Amino acid sequence: MVTILLTGLGLLLAYYLVIFGKDIYEHRADLGEGNFVISAGIGFVTDFLDTLGIGSFAPTTLLFKIFKSLKSDDLLPGTLNVSHTIPVMIEAFIFITVVKVEPLTLFSLIVAAIVGSWIGSKTVTKLPERNIQLVMGIALVVTAILMALKQLGMLAMLGEGNTALGLSGGALIIGIVGNFIFGALMTVGVGLYAPCMAMVYMLGMSPIVAMPIMMGSCAGLMPVASGEFVKAGKYSRKTSLGIIVGGTIGVIIAAKFVTGLNLDVLTWIIVAVVMYTGVSMFLKALKTKPVLAES
Repeated sequence: MVTILLTGLGLLLAYYLVIFGKDIYEHRADLGEGNFVISAGIGFVTDFLDTLGIGSFAPTTLLFKIFKSLKSDDLLPGTLNVSHTIPVMIEAFIFITVVKVEPLTLFSLIVAAIVGSWIGSKTVTKLPERNIQLVMGIALVVTAILMALKQLGMLAMLGEGNTALGLSGGALIIGIVGNFIFGALMTVGVGLYAPCMAMVYMLGMSPIVAMPIMMGSCAGLMPVASGEFVKAGKYSRKTSLGIIVGGTIGVIIAAKFVTGLNLDVLTWIIVAVVMYTGVSMFLKALKTKPVLAES
């Protein structure tokens, strides 16, 4: 079953590479704005953190703001998804092969996330910039709160004593619906990791089971969402290329060499800046006049 899952993820990756590669080739003479070197650095740092379970979307959004990597906020969701797809696929292969999860649960939740991302990406690409800012602001604040709860041990406390490696009955249905929602939210920039981890704990599964579910869900949904964003041209090409290169290196190094690293202080810093970024983006959206449809 694991082999089938990994094969499926490999096919999704191939789908993404064909669409992404074709778009880059067609625009090879002008990849748009962005700094490749800075983007590679952003990718290295954020996907390094992602491999450790901290997540990549929120830190990437912060660094985009610091380095002014994107000319417009409406490119943010697409760039996040397109640029982190390959690094996340590498993470998924690692965790799915190492951590044991009941096949039905793993498959069901991953498929739910993929469907959610497909629906979400089609909706997000048609939203005006103000709506993107509102959704992103709320999404980042929610992510910061969940990260803080995790740091305080409140999410881990929900999973104390949990030993289940899978779900059944009503719990499985809840898990499927939950991951469907998380998949859709990921296409507007909110990371799937923290919400998925909280859900896994609350449904009674072993906390470690969250890792392959999270990574597998993201790996399964990101090629689908990224394909839609690429087709719509709603992403930064040069920035994405840089993050892919740096992020891949970051994942490999983190997976091989990071042991015993104290992440408490770093994570609290990220919580603070993510909250600040989310609130700032939300307030910016409130100051932006909504675009009225012409009659």
